[in-house]
Amino acid sequence: MDVGEGSGTGSESTRMHQLLDAIISVGSDLDLSAMLHRIVRAATDLVDARYGALGVLDETGTRLAQFLTVGADDDVRARIGHVPEGHGVLGLLIIDKKPVRIDDISQHPDAFGFPTGHPVMRSFLGVPIRVRSEVFGNLYLADKKNTGAFTAEDEEMVVGLASAAAVAIENARLHARLQEVALLEDRERIARELHDTVIQRLFATGLSLQGTVRLVTTDPDAAVARIEAAVDDLDLTVKHIRSAIFGLESTRMGAMGLRDALLSLLRRAAGALGFEPSVLFDGPIDSHVPDDVGADLLAELQEALSNVARHAKATQVDITVTVAGDEVVL
Repeated sequence: MDVGEGSGTGSESTRMHQLLDAIISVGSDLDLSAMLHRIVRAATDLVDARYGALGVLDETGTRLAQFLTVGADDDVRARIGHVPEGHGVLGLLIIDKKPVRIDDISQHPDAFGFPTGHPVMRSFLGVPIRVRSEVFGNLYLADKKNTGAFTAEDEEMVVGLASAAAVAIENARLHARLQEVALLEDRERIARELHDTVIQRLFATGLSLQGTVRLVTTDPDAAVARIEAAVDDLDLTVKHIRSAIFGLESTRMGAMGLRDALLSLLRRAAGALGFEPSVLFDGPIDSHVPDDVGADLLAELQEALSNVARHAKATQVDITVTVAGDEVVL
């Protein structure tokens, strides 16, 4: 009996860590499209489902306007053809707006409308994503691996993830609106740095430390490792805050120096890269870097980004410019 109880506690702790990691992953991006893909991927992994989907409702809230999938390859999607609009089992959540768990879809009275070529699915778990009082969309998970049917615990985990996803989605929507109404590009960038980097890092670090509490007695080494990682994250967050402060001072003074030249270079490089690189400034870039050094810095960075665009096939580039005393490090 004691052994069984101990095993249960360990399993619960592991699943809680999985949920925390999933929440951190979901909240790590403010691009709505990328975030939605993260959400459905995280939900699928969280409950060990073979297939996952996120259906985004249209403005009327009665049909699916967008349908993102995990687990079905391009050939399967091509055989299915038109994406679902929210009929049959998928429509249950649109009508009732509450979680649905089915052991065998084929035996359910609402199981209809599956197109030719659709993979055979048995178990089903659906959970709505509510943004404030509005249902933004629904998470659909199918075919739990190994055990066959989704459990009440699976449902609780996905409901928890959906709650965090709702906050992240609303955050991304607000961020998008802020971008639309921003009057000055540099102020917009600074606000985005604070919001995207600082707040997200603090949020993720807080969640990680919450999960560490469970490890203190069960796995001290893992707890120490998490705490050390949190300290490193906080140190980097402080650097981002310092970078934003220098940027605010530069904007307030109306300076058009090396900082602005670097940002202009990054915006131009976005065309070749397919994305805009992220940059962290640490130190007084405009006031302590001589013009000739600044010119060399720009030339080196331009060449480096050109090489990345041509050869690296990268999806992310992080740049740090540090000024400390007489030294400038790119």
